[in-house]
Amino acid sequence: MNSPKQGIDFDELIQSDRIHGSLYTDSEIYQAEIERIFHNGWVFVGHDSEIPEPGDWVRRTIGEQPVLMIRDEKGQVQVLMNRCTHRGNLLCTKKKGHNTNLRCPYHGWIFGTDGELLDTPEASGYGAGFEKQNFDIPKAHHVDSYRGFVFTCLGETELTLADHLGDAALMLDRVADMSPEGEIELSGGWLQHRFKSNWKMLPENDTDGYHVAATHQSFVMATTSQAPDYVGEGSLPQVRDWGNGHTEIDFSPGYRHFDRTFEWYGRLPEAKVPNYVEAMNQRYGEEEARRKLVNGPPHAIIFPNLFLAEMNIVFYFPVGPDECVQVYTPLFLKGAPEMNKRTIRQTEGAVGPAAFLLADDVTIAERTQIGLAAHGSDWLDLSRGMDREGVDEQGHPVSHLSDETANRAFWSHYKTVMDVTA
Repeated sequence: MNSPKQGIDFDELIQSDRIHGSLYTDSEIYQAEIERIFHNGWVFVGHDSEIPEPGDWVRRTIGEQPVLMIRDEKGQVQVLMNRCTHRGNLLCTKKKGHNTNLRCPYHGWIFGTDGELLDTPEASGYGAGFEKQNFDIPKAHHVDSYRGFVFTCLGETELTLADHLGDAALMLDRVADMSPEGEIELSGGWLQHRFKSNWKMLPENDTDGYHVAATHQSFVMATTSQAPDYVGEGSLPQVRDWGNGHTEIDFSPGYRHFDRTFEWYGRLPEAKVPNYVEAMNQRYGEEEARRKLVNGPPHAIIFPNLFLAEMNIVFYFPVGPDECVQVYTPLFLKGAPEMNKRTIRQTEGAVGPAAFLLADDVTIAERTQIGLAAHGSDWLDLSRGMDREGVDEQGHPVSHLSDETANRAFWSHYKTVMDVTA
């Protein structure tokens, strides 16, 4: 696959109906998107339920930078660089923890949960000119949350989180509103898989409805799945462009057609989770609760790295132009223990280490990365469904499940972010 010549011209590399293959392979492009998308744009970093108490923290990676999402002693969520300002040692090495303060294991420097340098052992060795405030841990310039989902922008930006989410905030509402208490809890633990493929293949694939029948054929054949009802030329689900790179496969038109609750959960009978159904009725009223239990949670991407995978929450980060990591956890609904017990089993079956769906998607992504090295056309087609794309009631582009509306939406926003002088 050829690299772009004479610098990076994203307007040339990303066209309305096709993209250049170097976008997945070129190291210069990769470094540019790390800075522009991950280090200077809004990125999902975690959920506030992961750090409920002051001093709680979790490790994360934003782009290529190790960070801590931590709740400080005042109860505020902070995103700190995970490094000591003395000699650069990693401050926290476990996946999560709780500390009254942060102590560097190398020389014992002590930092507060807000990043302030509190103490240096044998401080007299630094002399009168040493000023501790010059050695506070650097922190993200912006941290904000919506319905418990925490996003950060490490650099400066005039774009607010609300502006970034736009109408796609409704997808986060749909997630939280599946709980009878209006809140979710990400307490099931995170697993991760390393893909030997470019990171952009993951959000593209996650709202690509065209691959389901072919790639996941073994899943459809081996399980009692409703999937055959929702693929094919006559299928009712749609793909949607929410704007700002946020995309969705909306299965709810198919669910409403069959008018069965829990269709999205493998046709779970209401009688199996009576307490959950009753709690939903109590919170929302029977009519609204039934609507939510018919439509189910979303299957959507929040650009660039969050996948609302129905009853799973997934995020990913790049490792290099040809490698990335996907991290996932079951979606637990606050006040719904019956559902949570079942959901952790579903997660194991869908995206666990021996799951049906994950192995298919990993294989396809890695084969694509290998295939891009083969000589031939340098262009990848994204034209499917352009002639039948429409808009929904809110004016968002929609099309048939198998069309590439979501892929085009991802790349259109990507070009907007990246198309500056390289």
